[in-house]
Amino acid sequence: MALHRLASVTMGVPNPADTAAYYADFGLSPEDDGWFATRDGGRQLRVVPAPTRRLVELVIGADDPDDLAAAAFRLARLGAEATVTGGTLTAYEPRTAVRAVLRIEPRLTQPVTPATPYNGPGRMERPGSRAPGIERADAIQPRKLGHAVLGTTDFAATTAFFRDGLGFRVSDLMGDVGAFLRCSTDHHNLLVLAAPVAFLHHTSWQVDDVDDIGRGAMAMLEDHPERHVWGLGRHHAGSNFFWYLKDPAGNFSEYYSDMDCVVDDQLWKPEVFEGAEGLFSWGPPPPPSFIRPDDLAELMTGSHSAP
Repeated sequence: MALHRLASVTMGVPNPADTAAYYADFGLSPEDDGWFATRDGGRQLRVVPAPTRRLVELVIGADDPDDLAAAAFRLARLGAEATVTGGTLTAYEPRTAVRAVLRIEPRLTQPVTPATPYNGPGRMERPGSRAPGIERADAIQPRKLGHAVLGTTDFAATTAFFRDGLGFRVSDLMGDVGAFLRCSTDHHNLLVLAAPVAFLHHTSWQVDDVDDIGRGAMAMLEDHPERHVWGLGRHHAGSNFFWYLKDPAGNFSEYYSDMDCVVDDQLWKPEVFEGAEGLFSWGPPPPPSFIRPDDLAELMTGSHSAP
């Protein structure tokens, strides 16, 4: 596909200093200008001041100027204005006020992580030694930004903007209230959710494996048990292991590993899940605050309109 990665997100929060400190604890590398970097993806999170927590911007990698021109044409057919300057296209999703930027940039190539030897029935890959995961002592550093989840008051229109306008592909659906969309080979880079107000539900960050999910979450919870939200578990849609935590602004952040990859659209058939059946294959059930965050009423009273 012409789009190839979710390059970065910008989140607006009323408490940027506290939120920035949280993401430094989370394992992202802070830089001097409000950006945070991952090990493989570079500068992928920016934290900026805002009256209420929200998703301000998504930057999506594209291959060449033809990709930008094609997206501009599709957006115009939807009635969405786009500006193309140099190697970027900028458009605003009108229901959520999110700034979507397509930017020409090289494709991300991640270094290969060696497979962890695993003892199982009929196979002994690790004779005479302990599992590598329990020997690790280094702090968790996420490999890359995986996806963001965006609540919208107009599910159909926001989904159409990203799918029919920008060129995201549909991987799976949660009835008529959720759309797992991809702009790369990852199962999803954006999940659009029907909601009573536009808001950022969570961002998700790739780590090496399930051991690093557990190690990262336990380190985050050691002095801050209030950060725990949901996990450990394995999603059905996307198949990834997960553990969710909450930042000081109220946004959830996810450590994940082992996400489904779609390398050939013809070989992937989207499914439609009803209710919460697509949320998890195993693990504890999601708490009510994950489905409907506790501050939604506050966000509704402080909601803002598109520029």
